[in-house]
Amino acid sequence: MERKYLNTEGDLNLSGRRKEWNEGLEDEHTKDLLQRDSQHFLHQALSTPCLDVIVSAEGIRLKSQSGKTYIDFHGNSVHQLGYNNQYIINRVKAQLDQLPFCPRRYTNEPAIALAERLSALTGHALSRVLFAPGGTSAVGMALKLARIYTGKYKTIAMYDSFHGASMDSISLGGEYVFQQDLGPLMAGSVHVPPVDTYRGMWFNPNSQPGEDIGYADYLEYVIEKEGDVGVLVAETIRSTTIHVPSAAYWKRVREICDKHGVLLVFDEIPIGLGRTGSMFAYQDYGIVPDILVLGKGLGAGLVPMAAIVCKEELNVASHVSLGHFTHEKSPLGAAAALAAFDYMEEHQVLAHVALLGELMGQRLYKMQERFDFIGDIRGKGLLWGVEIVADRVTKQKDSNSAECILYRCLELGLSMKVSDGNVLSLYPPLIMSTAELVEALDLLEEAIAYADEKCAK
Repeated sequence: MERKYLNTEGDLNLSGRRKEWNEGLEDEHTKDLLQRDSQHFLHQALSTPCLDVIVSAEGIRLKSQSGKTYIDFHGNSVHQLGYNNQYIINRVKAQLDQLPFCPRRYTNEPAIALAERLSALTGHALSRVLFAPGGTSAVGMALKLARIYTGKYKTIAMYDSFHGASMDSISLGGEYVFQQDLGPLMAGSVHVPPVDTYRGMWFNPNSQPGEDIGYADYLEYVIEKEGDVGVLVAETIRSTTIHVPSAAYWKRVREICDKHGVLLVFDEIPIGLGRTGSMFAYQDYGIVPDILVLGKGLGAGLVPMAAIVCKEELNVASHVSLGHFTHEKSPLGAAAALAAFDYMEEHQVLAHVALLGELMGQRLYKMQERFDFIGDIRGKGLLWGVEIVADRVTKQKDSNSAECILYRCLELGLSMKVSDGNVLSLYPPLIMSTAELVEALDLLEEAIAYADEKCAK
């Protein structure tokens, strides 16, 4: 059966270039392992068939079966503090020797300490915590809690958003590649346009470039017309296409949610824990969400770990099991998270991110001056997107050149991804040195120059 695959949150594995890449691999052991992988794992968009076989990782680099190394600018957003970080590994090893698993109905000191630490990091504005073994599960807990607290069942999220891959999370989110062929999804899932200050508000032709308050007005209109909306779930900053809303936008959204009794949930699973230069991205906007969802880097790349952190008044669900996960209070996950926070504090990671983020922005803007098919540069801290277009006036997407850049980067030893068909999504490890960042950006610029010559229209 023929399938239609739309632009999505990552580069698809069904393109002609993916096939060329796989066919171009020379190491026989690698080809054998990829073939075995392809024969036994269910195929799905965005993963199997895979790109390469990884055997080890150190610092900012992945090493393949054939000996090729990649600087990792992707990392599924769990590589913030680098691979094989011995500071964190030693703490997890010590916990493994003492208490690797805690059965439900019991608690343990690492889990309690992590709950206290998370609350403190929000300035105790968010004081209640619940853990989960993954971000998707944490989003599901937030949705349950919102229904119980508000008595309303409808959800609002953004078109093209991603909040996990379970049935409830794909209903909440807005990406077609996760929803196609599945039939009816969760009732009451409502979507509104995401902030896009580059292309502007299609629903308001009189809007000016850079404006985003109109998106909040649209949101309020939908809330009023829909009724029974209990929760708005949004990424504080969109992590794949990297759209950075204004402070005025989020303050207006906070006012709208308060006015209509809608809980505001910030999904910071991929961008929390320092990527934007603050511990949590919402802290730069002068507002506080009702629920904060964390994951990915919370387990420091070692242990699957996620959490919701919420306001005290939301502690109203003692009569139901919001999570009830086997690994809900994982001592290993808590040990990894606590070690990660200690490492960030001792090594002044947030200040380092601010420094590298400024350098990265300067380099990317210089690339935009050099190459006409770079339509827009967006970012904050070490979270950046480079939008590739066929024409800067029409802003028509140039997916061919973006994919060309991706595979040239892989050839050169830089692993990154393409989102929405034409946005280079760049997530450097937070611990990389200035020299390493320069090295990576040199490879990126080389790949962009190659695409400009060989692939651009």
